[in-house]
Amino acid sequence: MPDSNTTDFTNPSTFLLLGIPGLEAAHVWISIPFCTMYAIAIMGNFTILFIVKSEPSLHGPMYYFLCMLAVTDLVLSTSILPKTLSIFWFNSGEIDFNACLTQLYFIYCFSWMESGIFVAMAFDRYVAICNPLRYSTILTNPVVAKIGLAMVLRGGMLILPYPLLARRWPYCKTNIIPHSYCEHIAVVKLACADIRISSYYSLSVGFFFFGLDVFFIIMSYIQILRTILSLPTKDARLKTFGTCGSHLCVILAFYIPTLFSALMHRFGHNVPLHLHILTANMYLLVPPMLNPIIYGVRTKQIRDRLLRVITHKGA
Repeated sequence: MPDSNTTDFTNPSTFLLLGIPGLEAAHVWISIPFCTMYAIAIMGNFTILFIVKSEPSLHGPMYYFLCMLAVTDLVLSTSILPKTLSIFWFNSGEIDFNACLTQLYFIYCFSWMESGIFVAMAFDRYVAICNPLRYSTILTNPVVAKIGLAMVLRGGMLILPYPLLARRWPYCKTNIIPHSYCEHIAVVKLACADIRISSYYSLSVGFFFFGLDVFFIIMSYIQILRTILSLPTKDARLKTFGTCGSHLCVILAFYIPTLFSALMHRFGHNVPLHLHILTANMYLLVPPMLNPIIYGVRTKQIRDRLLRVITHKGA
């Protein structure tokens, strides 16, 4: 009987995810921090959603964007962690071809949504600090809803060619993916066809839109810093800058690991495969875990509401 992993086929019915090649013996131990991060991400983001929903004073643009971020983080972490943990715990690496492409789509789609939400949050802080008198007239609820819809459509449309092109390619090499989830390039590399269009498209989308998002965020904060530095007293400057602190922290937590992973993937050809895969997991797992912690600790309104909930339950 031929080996199902090397037999020629046009479209495989399943792929086989290996987890983290080279560290198979440590899969159970690696699963502990992964599972912990996932649990914190789930509890933290649901807590943010609950607090904003239950506190009328938080029904404003800044917190609506925060809720969009929380939903995005929940979907993003849930897109990869359950399957990754099943590989680590049960050696259950098989994944249906269509399920693999669906996972691929959700990971990249919601990653781009998250990047877009950070741009929207930077715009929110820009309007709040640089045009405070017009804040309520510029960022109305319909405007916030349209911005959110635009971020969803942008992410969905930009990433749609990923699975559509991947479905086109004939696969005749192997169905083994040396990764813990269906990473785009890892999947299309299995095709026995010229995949340059997939590679070039993902590279151009990554550099152009990633660069565009970072550019808009930087321009917003340049204007914000100019306004803050023009304030008359040090206390006023610190208080105003404090309203941006949480946003700056979550931006750094998202973009720095993403940039590091992208650079390692493109140029770190001598880096061991398991480091590539660990880094690729970290940039998807760490931000969903850190975002609710950062906003919970640094945002007074959320912190106070959370403390009231805890003390009320403890009473």
